[in-house]
Amino acid sequence: MGELTETGVVEAVGKELFIGGKWVPSSTGRTFAVEDPATGQVLCEVADASPEDGKAALDAAVAAQADWARTAPRERSEILRRAYELLNARVDELALLMTLEMGKPLAEAKGEVAYAAEFFRWFSEEAVRIDGGYQVAPNGAGRFLVTKQPVGPCLLITPWNFPMAMGGRKIGPAIAAGCTMVIKPAEQTPLSMLALAAILTEAGLPAGVLNVVTTSNPGGVMEPMIKDGRARKLSFTGSTAVGRKLLEQCADKVLRTSMELGGNAPFLVFDDADLDAAVEGAMQAKMRNIGEACTAANRFYVQRGVAGEFARRLTERMSALPLGRGTEPGVVVGPLIDRDAVAKVTELVTDAAQRGAKVLTGGATVDGPGNFYQATVLTDVPRDARMASEEIFGPVAPISVFDDEDEAVAAANDTEYGLVSYVYTNDLKRALRVSEALEAGMIGLNQGIVSNPAAPFGGVKQSGLGREGGTVGIDEFLETKYIAVSL
Repeated sequence: MGELTETGVVEAVGKELFIGGKWVPSSTGRTFAVEDPATGQVLCEVADASPEDGKAALDAAVAAQADWARTAPRERSEILRRAYELLNARVDELALLMTLEMGKPLAEAKGEVAYAAEFFRWFSEEAVRIDGGYQVAPNGAGRFLVTKQPVGPCLLITPWNFPMAMGGRKIGPAIAAGCTMVIKPAEQTPLSMLALAAILTEAGLPAGVLNVVTTSNPGGVMEPMIKDGRARKLSFTGSTAVGRKLLEQCADKVLRTSMELGGNAPFLVFDDADLDAAVEGAMQAKMRNIGEACTAANRFYVQRGVAGEFARRLTERMSALPLGRGTEPGVVVGPLIDRDAVAKVTELVTDAAQRGAKVLTGGATVDGPGNFYQATVLTDVPRDARMASEEIFGPVAPISVFDDEDEAVAAANDTEYGLVSYVYTNDLKRALRVSEALEAGMIGLNQGIVSNPAAPFGGVKQSGLGREGGTVGIDEFLETKYIAVSL
């Protein structure tokens, strides 16, 4: 696309709805603004879908389903592989686009594009490995044939914090399984998904298989599609509160659901841990995506013998992080997504401080344009502080002290969430005991990053239903059919 410029990457993206393989305006002609969270300036206007537009997108997905389901697995695989290659070829422009609309530093945005691409590579390989079974009936008089077929048209809803990776994590297995889709990206970050739709079209995805509706009225557009009855699955990544509402809506038509919801990840450091590794893991688990991640370490529990040293080292690292616009060289702490996010983080830090927590570094907003909050470390955070039970979704690390293993596990499990937990210890027996005792769908054992397209991602309790990625990720988009054969 020639010289890479901010204006150029924004102008290169379609701003309309993508329905039935065509770019079309909203039926009402309305648009909404996409802002740069680092400056508050409007990047562009995109089409604001109406409920009628949502119906048109679902119509297109339903119309394309039968033909797409009959497409050879190898053909679906090759489309995904081409998309993987195109994403990697355009990583610089896609990363810049993501940084402009979401705020994360360019280095992280490039990492996310590569991560999104890996879902297409992984599921290109899974597309040709959808299996079934053949079994002799116990009485010998018949045979059982087991096949797997696409669940049908799917509704996909993605969040703003990983605008391309979360799309890849849902679109990849849906394509591999033979499902058509209507996807609604978050209002704050629609541009990455619009760019991804264009890339998939270039990779050969037929018209109607993927449809994209951007809207400032997500409930008004999605609820009629859910209640329509023709869609057979909904996959959602977002808050637990919204997930509960969607589950209620899906119940009426008994839609298959996958829910990747909120998190409140504990980060446990035992006194036998390698402190250098623990601090490095803490930085990864806390500061990935500026702390705006459901997998972000939200509560740090450190055994008393090493608590002071761990806090000192973490504070040293956090206080040295460069803050600024994500497009600036070396920046690690970019802006939060909007003013509401800044207000929420401010409330949680203020509440903890009022309850006796000590601020070792940070603890304040940043003057000037943009939605910035300083990288922050708190110690002596009481268990009744709001941030002990609520997602922070920002660059804040609250540290509490524990004395023994049972106390640590009890504190870690004292939450309605169960997405991921982190454990640092060099005692193998303790590592296994604690990992098994923690109520979480994923455990980071002596590592601060758990996300991997080849592994099953998901939580327990109110952190969600189902798994994305890994060998089980495609099963969420397949129905199992049993054929009884009499001999």
